[in-house]
Order: sequence, then structure tokens, then C-alpha cells
Amino acid sequence: MTFDYSLFVIGAGPGGLAAAKAAASYGVRVAMTEQEALGGTCVNRGCVPKKLIVYAADFALQNQIAHSYGWSDCQRHFDWTQFIKSVHQHLESIHHSYSQQLQQAGIELIRGHATFVNSHTVEINERKYTADKILIAVGGYPIKPNIPGIDYAITSRQMFDLPYLPQKLAIIGGGYIGVEFSSIMNAFGCNVTIIDRDEMILSGFDDDIRLGVQKGLSKRGIRFIGNSTVKQIKYSEEKLVLTITGDSPKTIAADTILVATGRAPNTKKLGLEKAGVELEEKGAIKVDEYSRTTAENIFAVGDCTNRLQLTPAAKAEGVAFANTVFGKKPQKVDYEQVPSAVFARPEAAGVGLTEAKAREKFGEGVKCYCDRFQPLLSQLTKKDEQATIKIVVNGESQRVLGAHMVGEHAADIIQSLAVAIRKGITKQDLDETIGIHPTIGEEFLFHSL
Repeated sequence: MTFDYSLFVIGAGPGGLAAAKAAASYGVRVAMTEQEALGGTCVNRGCVPKKLIVYAADFALQNQIAHSYGWSDCQRHFDWTQFIKSVHQHLESIHHSYSQQLQQAGIELIRGHATFVNSHTVEINERKYTADKILIAVGGYPIKPNIPGIDYAITSRQMFDLPYLPQKLAIIGGGYIGVEFSSIMNAFGCNVTIIDRDEMILSGFDDDIRLGVQKGLSKRGIRFIGNSTVKQIKYSEEKLVLTITGDSPKTIAADTILVATGRAPNTKKLGLEKAGVELEEKGAIKVDEYSRTTAENIFAVGDCTNRLQLTPAAKAEGVAFANTVFGKKPQKVDYEQVPSAVFARPEAAGVGLTEAKAREKFGEGVKCYCDRFQPLLSQLTKKDEQATIKIVVNGESQRVLGAHMVGEHAADIIQSLAVAIRKGITKQDLDETIGIHPTIGEEFLFHSL
């Protein structure tokens, strides 16, 4: 059978773009479809605009301590509308760059929503396209809990289109999205409250890191209501009222409510059943270690599968797919030592095993080295900023199993350590390494303690 394309990619997010370009480099004919802006969630409603807003918020935080470094006080005004306009202009330049890259690679871009007709055919705008191999890279979407009045709340998708900064922001969910937006909006002067099911925020991170971030945000004035859930939301007297149940039942008022309780695979309305693609319980596409679905010629990468929901992971999966299928070089993605970060202030990052996970796997032989200290930047100020560094070590082999940090430049420092940990670095290797002084990163070299 003759097909229109060797590969058809559904979704032009990080995973889909990486796979399409890698496949095209092998000389095969590639097409892809996207119904929204190029770049997916990360570029348009996630990593990129969020990090730009983090930078904007940093100016506000720096202004708070500038007088401690000899700068005279001055009045500044932050124009949210103008800033968001600049963010969207930058995103447009990224879209243009992606379009050029696709053209240069000879990849055909088809706009619209794709649905499967069969395992080799998709339909877009009432036109059918056939392909030998099809890759699904449709990502995920933010979900809302099923509680009365939840329609009054917004998700992270709408946070980048707010017409004005809220005065009182309530955030439902203490994961990295909720925590990052709490930090950002607090720096802009918003009154922020986080409601979370757990006692501490950032479930999945090392407990010392969770505690360090929560204490740091609390010192900045962010309110935490833990071990609690929102029972209902009502609109009353030009404000939103949240009824909270849990350890300390109460009602609180806000003018904006952000729901950050998780994401779900964007697998509805694709017609996957017509192609023989099976889903797991929560709607994620079933895949094997080479990203192959239950249909032999159909693959899936990124957040529509039940693996690591990180942009670099999706890119790695896309490239590994192309190398396996078109480069004839079977390649699996190693998820063992993938670093992750929370771009709050204080910033947090980690790689490898947490203390709890290490003890589950290796028992009481695990040793942890942890230090808390005041960074040099805050020592001239009246703010009691605290950084935390921690390494988790296999006591028998001395191999470093994980590294975790709260503090300035945590993401960059942990990212560098990730390479060493993947290569089997030991506690002795850290002890024998001479650092750069004065830096926060040198604190990981524990011989200086």
C-alpha cells in the first residue's frame, strides 16, 4: 500500500516537534497537524511564559532588598497589561521560528483537529491523510475537581490572560504549578492562600525540600491551609467565597481562584478506538518502552502517556522514537535520573531518589547529609532567607542516590549534578572536589563543613 506520508504526527508540542524533525533528518516524508499554536502547553501556557513572569516578579523581590545594598528607595509601577503583551509578542516570535524550522526540514504542517479513521488514516477538516507510521503527541490539559461552583475558578491556562492582577488569590492545590503561581503573585503584591490535601506542599519531592519551600513562602506572607479540601465555591457580594473542610473548617474570600489539582491526558475526541489504540484507566495511552501503542504502527509520546510529565522527557521520547523507527537504532528513554525544579522563590530542585524512596529501596543503610544556611545575598538584609542542600547516599557503596536543594540557582546547580549522579558519583568524589567560593553550589562539597 502506498501512503501519503512515512510519518504523520498529531500534535506540535515539544515531543511532536522533536520527533518530526528527527524523523525528517532521516530523509522520510513527514507531516504534522496542530489545532492551536505551535509549541504546545510548554511554550504557550506553561514553562516559557511562566518563567518570564517569574523574572518579572524577581524585580519586585529585588526592589525589596535594594536599600540594603545602598540603593535609595524609589517608587516603581508594574504594568501587568503591558508586560503580558510583551510576553505574547515573544511567544509569537517562537511560533514563527518553529514554522521556519518545519519548512526548512520539509515537514508539512496541516492546521486542524485530527481524528482516526483507521490505524493508517486520519481525517482533518473533512480530508483524509494516510501514513505508514503515526505518532500521537497531543499532551494534556488541566483538570478541575467536581465541586459546586468550580466554574468560577480558572486553571493555569487562563492565568496568562488575566486582564488585571488579583488582590486576593486562592489556589486549590499545592503542586508545583500552584506553588509557582503563589510565589509569583505574592511578589506582585497579591494576598495569596494555598489550600492543599496534604499537610505540606509539593508531594513527590524530598520532605526537607517541601518543608524548606513552604517555610520560605510562609515568611513572604503566603497562607497555607493544609489537610483540607474545598467543599464549594459561591459568588457573594462581588467576591468568591470558598467553603473549606478538613483540619480547620473555614470560609475564605477571593476575587480569583486558581485550580491546580493536576492534569489529564488529552486523548478524548481522537477516535482512538477506530485505530485499535487502547487507553489506561485514567485516559493515558498504553505504550511500551519504545513508545509503541497497542496498534503496531502507532506510537505516542509526552503527557498523553502515563510517564514523566516534563518537557525534556517528551523531547527525549520523540527523538528516541525517530531513532528507533527510522534510524534503525533502537533507543529507550532512561527516566532514572531526571532532574525537576520548582521556580518559586525560594527555588527548589532535585534529582534522583528522595530520602523516603531511597530507604524503601536500600533500607537503613541509606545516609543523608543535609545542611541549612543563610545565603550570602540575604546576609546584608533583614530577611531570614534559608537555603537547604541535601544528598542521599548509599551507605555501603557511597554512591550518591539523589541531590536536592532549596535556594538561589537550585535548578541550574541540580541540573549540573544530575550528570555526575548519572555517572555514579560517590560521596568521596564530592568531598575531594574543590569548589568555587563564594557560591551556594560549593556547599554540596561537604568537606568544607
